[in-house]
Parts: sequence; structure tokens; C-alpha cells
Amino acid sequence: MRIGMLLSYSDGFQDCVRRLGDFEKAGLDIVFVPEAYSFDAVSQLGFIAARTERLEIASGILQLYTRTPSLVAMTAAGLDYVSDGRFTLGIGASGPQVIEGFHGVPYDAPLTRTRELVDICRMVWRRDPVVYEGAKYTVPLPADRGTGLGKPLKLINHPVRKRIPVVLAAIGPKNVALAAEIAEGWKPVFFHPEKAAEVWGPALAEGTAQRDPALGPLDIVAEAPLAIGDDTADLLDLARPRLALYIGGMGAPGKNFYNNLCRRYGFEKEAAEIQDLYLSGRKREAEAAVPLELLRATSLVGPESLVAERLAAYRAAGVTTLNIQPVSPDTNRQLADVARLRALTGDSGGSGRRP
Repeated sequence: MRIGMLLSYSDGFQDCVRRLGDFEKAGLDIVFVPEAYSFDAVSQLGFIAARTERLEIASGILQLYTRTPSLVAMTAAGLDYVSDGRFTLGIGASGPQVIEGFHGVPYDAPLTRTRELVDICRMVWRRDPVVYEGAKYTVPLPADRGTGLGKPLKLINHPVRKRIPVVLAAIGPKNVALAAEIAEGWKPVFFHPEKAAEVWGPALAEGTAQRDPALGPLDIVAEAPLAIGDDTADLLDLARPRLALYIGGMGAPGKNFYNNLCRRYGFEKEAAEIQDLYLSGRKREAEAAVPLELLRATSLVGPESLVAERLAAYRAAGVTTLNIQPVSPDTNRQLADVARLRALTGDSGGSGRRP
């Protein structure tokens, strides 16, 4: 089991990067850099690549709509090059609130766009001439839609790898099935191990039935706050703001994918209450309404014996990469927590899946 870590939007970036070497020594295998509508992830990933030697790096995630597929492929190949084959391309559809509200482009056909983007990326990495005719992307651009001067081109440089791992962020059934079919990895959010088979099992089975064996087993990347110790009870509450933000504020009523997931976990009443409170500006009350059962199920916070039990539940649910967010109050405690988690996984780290 790999141990990953999600870089925070708000922490001092250079301080975080300086500490990555210490986290790697403690047992960290891979770091994910988010984007959302914060700073772009690509510049930060390049910086991290230059400041590390063995740690894997991943976008967590790049959204589909504002970069062409060829540009996504070029960017991934470039990051893989400067990191000497340590990059994983994390992609996802995001949502209409961000895509239309921040970028000003239509949010349409996320499943079709995902499949076509991944197809084109893999063509670019193989250095095939990019000739593609899809429902959303046609390359080269047909003459009747442009100057008529476009011609098939292939990537000038030779990529470090012909197949860069793709991790697809997905929580809806159709998108999860697509991840299991076409991607090297799947990145859900708020992963509830005991509910995973019920909520996602059919979609994963559907996609796996269509999966190319050459992709290997699906890497399941689950997020969880981490703090180990007998004095960690109050640290569990640190996960409330993020859960409340996503369940309550990441989308309009009826169009919030995270709220829908909370309902599918069985918290229908709580999901409605959190959303009502958050959208009415009562954020603290929304945070307080996050059910304790959900907090505990989606966290690795507590005494070592409890964390070991939760780790076993994640493993039983098929998780192969734990993407943790250390929440202990100081860096030394956080490093110790990662080292203890590494010991609990029963391996020595370095278990990356880079092809």
C-alpha cells in the first residue's frame, strides 16, 4: 500500500516542499497537488520535481475543460521528463460551478470528454501522429472549421515513458465505471470503506469487465485525515470544514455531486441540512452538522489500535494508495504519524506502480 499526501491549498508552499524530503524518509511515496480554482498545479509540480529525487508527484487533479487533450499530454510528458518518470496524471471533470463560473466554458459531456482525452494523451505519449475523430475532439481540425492548414503531428520529444499513469477522480456511477475501464487509478473522495462495495461495487465491476489487462490492477486512491495517538479526539473535528464545504457548498442544490455521495452513504437528512446551512451562510453550523459517524469512517484519527482497524478496513475495501492529510499540531508529530502508518501497513514503502 502506497502512502500519499495531498498538498494543502493554504499552507506555505515552499515550507511544505522543504518538508517533503522528511516525509519521504518517514514513508511517504507520492504527493498530490490540487488545483480547483487556486494556483495552477503544473507550476507547483515542476517546482516539486526540482526539489525532490525519488518522491512520486501527481496532479490531484487537472480538470478536463480548459486544456486541450494534446496540451494535457504535453504537460504530463513534460512533468514526467523533469521528474525522471515520477509523474502521475490525475484528471477529473470538476463541476459546473467551477468550469462555468470560474472558467466561463460550458460544462458538457464529462464522460465523453474524459474517454477522448485519455485516448489522445496515450497517442501523444506513444508519439503516434495525432489523428482523432471523436464526438468532442477532432484532431487535426477539419478544414471547414478552420484554415484548412492543420496536419497530423506527433510529439517532437521522446517521452520518458510511453504510458504515463492516469488517475481519474470520480464519484458518480458512470464515471467510476469509466475509471475502472480506462485508467490506471481511481481517486474517489470521502471514501467510506464499509460502504464502498454497496455504493461503488456495481460500477467498478462494470468497468473492470471492459478493462484492458495491460493496464494492470486498478489503483484505488483514498483520502483520509491522519493523526495517531491517545490525545487526538479533538483533531477529528478538523475534517469538518472540508466535508461541510464539499457536501454543502460545492454545487447548487440538486447539482452537488458530493452531497449526492453523502446521501448514497445513508446520510440523506444530514446532507440536506448541511447544504441548507452552508448555502444560507451558516458555515459553522453546517460544520457542526457533519455526522460523527461519517467523520470517523473517512478518517485515520485516533489511538494506534483504532487506526490499525481503520487501515484494515481500507485494505479490505481494495484501497492501494492512502492519500493522507496529516492533522497533528506540529510537523514532528505529523512525521511520526506517517512513520507509524508506514509501519502499520507492513511494508517499507517505495511501492509505486509506475509502469
